[in-house]
Amino acid sequence: MQDGEAYAYLLSTLAPELSSKTMIETADPKERAQKVLETAEKLDCTRYVTSKDIVEGSANLNLAFVAQIFQNRNGLSTNTVAPVHQDTPDDVEASREERAFRLWINSLGIPTYVNHLFEDVRTGWVMLEVLDKISPGSVNRKHASKPPIIMPFRKVENCNQVIKIGKELNFSLVNVAGNDIVQGNKKLILAFLWQLMRTSILQLLKNLRSHSKEKEITDADILILANNKVKESGKTSHIESFKDKTIADGVFFLELLSAVQSRVVDWNMVKKGEDEDERKLNATYIISVARKLGCTVFLLPEDIMEVNPKMILTLTASIMYRSLQNQGPYQCPGPQDALPEEEEGEEEEEEEDFEGGVEDGVSKTTT
Repeated sequence: MQDGEAYAYLLSTLAPELSSKTMIETADPKERAQKVLETAEKLDCTRYVTSKDIVEGSANLNLAFVAQIFQNRNGLSTNTVAPVHQDTPDDVEASREERAFRLWINSLGIPTYVNHLFEDVRTGWVMLEVLDKISPGSVNRKHASKPPIIMPFRKVENCNQVIKIGKELNFSLVNVAGNDIVQGNKKLILAFLWQLMRTSILQLLKNLRSHSKEKEITDADILILANNKVKESGKTSHIESFKDKTIADGVFFLELLSAVQSRVVDWNMVKKGEDEDERKLNATYIISVARKLGCTVFLLPEDIMEVNPKMILTLTASIMYRSLQNQGPYQCPGPQDALPEEEEGEEEEEEEDFEGGVEDGVSKTTT
């Protein structure tokens, strides 16, 4: 600042049409400071300082001088518009799935409350708590570390156990390692959580179907149950899959909800679903009616309008779960308070407990 070089470069940038090369190339600091003042005058800057003030580094006078330069020429434009980041369709879908999984995890009643999904699961602890809720006894507490976790390898150890249990539950985890969760790989985290949520849904429905016995429930079974329920009520809607584009107008779900409880839908509020506005009104009404019926819902109207197959499956399963509950005296899963007690003689520090767990490996609330 004292040799005037900073001022010379500043004015050359802000007012190149008024500046000269000699202002920068001048070797003598006092002479350069004088040329700086001459250039500043061309910008209508009143002389508060002299070349001597610049060379001697008077703090207050230099501050006033800089302020005056920027008042007259700051290089900013009111027409300049900062580029706005446009979310891609994948970003939007990932954001909605993040919300759905976060709400689902928090509905399970595990001790840890999830505020920021991708960040909160990186220690592996939250996923271990969820796995213990869905599949009691699956977590090895001797190799699980509870936050706060200082040593990075403990996080990896937790997440490796998450992947190990996932494989035991027959999840598709090709080329997936615990470190992927630690690193916050959003795509893999969402894929794992979807398989975990889906497993919980299918197990829950299996418990309610008295005739299923040991037969596993599949996505196709849920589809058949829903279509049959609508057909039995005398309605004509039918979907071929959870990707069926006819789902977008909302009529199928409204008829399904009406089939579960005949008076729950006010058909005067139902639109034909011929345009986007009508489809959104129907989708919003579906969610409202489903909640009124007692269904646990995590999806948004946009998921119905865009036919997000994952979220459509969760909604269908939630409605059918409520339907099966209403049909007869099925034994619903009940909560367990903790993992099995460890054998005597184990160290106290190894007795970290995961609250929760339910009979038959299913959470109380899911969709």
